[in-house]
Amino acid sequence: MNNKFDALKDDDSGDHDQDQSSPKDSETIKIEDDEKEQNTTKKKMVVPGAGEHPLQYNYTFWYSRRTPGRPASTQSYEQNIKQIGSFASVEQFWRFYSHMIRPGDLTGHSDFHLFKEGIKPMWEDDANKMGGKWIIRLRKGLASRCWENLILAMLGEQFMVGEEICGAVVSVRFQEDIISIWNKTASDQGTTARIRDTLRRVLNLPPNTIMEYKTHTDSIKYVCLLSLLFSLHLLL
Repeated sequence: MNNKFDALKDDDSGDHDQDQSSPKDSETIKIEDDEKEQNTTKKKMVVPGAGEHPLQYNYTFWYSRRTPGRPASTQSYEQNIKQIGSFASVEQFWRFYSHMIRPGDLTGHSDFHLFKEGIKPMWEDDANKMGGKWIIRLRKGLASRCWENLILAMLGEQFMVGEEICGAVVSVRFQEDIISIWNKTASDQGTTARIRDTLRRVLNLPPNTIMEYKTHTDSIKYVCLLSLLFSLHLLL
């Protein structure tokens, strides 16, 4: 799988020139046109084209953006997340990816998500609800390269944990950026350890890098607590 990616990628690795991607004011390819497709979980699955190199799983790109400073409810989060498109082959992936702005060039409180087709990038999704995620906080300037290395490793099945991988997220924030990889079973310590070790290798992380594993149930409890505190603050 690595050879397939390398052959198609040519020299287009790491950070990309803005002129080779979408205009800066669009931030993703045709987001407005794709709003109509965000609730298409029952949509017919994409298939590789003739002569293309199929991936082991189909995947979907998503994009979300929200105003910071207020806890997001599940409903508002689901309304803000937009489906960009799905792909089933190496070639289809590069057709999407080559036209998307790089995370390092995003502004504000923005996220790119890449998940297996049929799995929404939400804690409450059936495939995610018993799982968790490895989180790495990055200083500014590293997100684009780390995101690319992470998703290529995921698409190339380098994590070697069967169907455990659900997807990956890059989150652009004002002071730092965050990347994470989600898996199905938080209680499987052997699997989470293998994902951690592979993540450290594919991102070439220094030994002292802080990596945090958080279960989605803990994340839900935390957001509920923040929402409650925010509501109480409004009442005072």
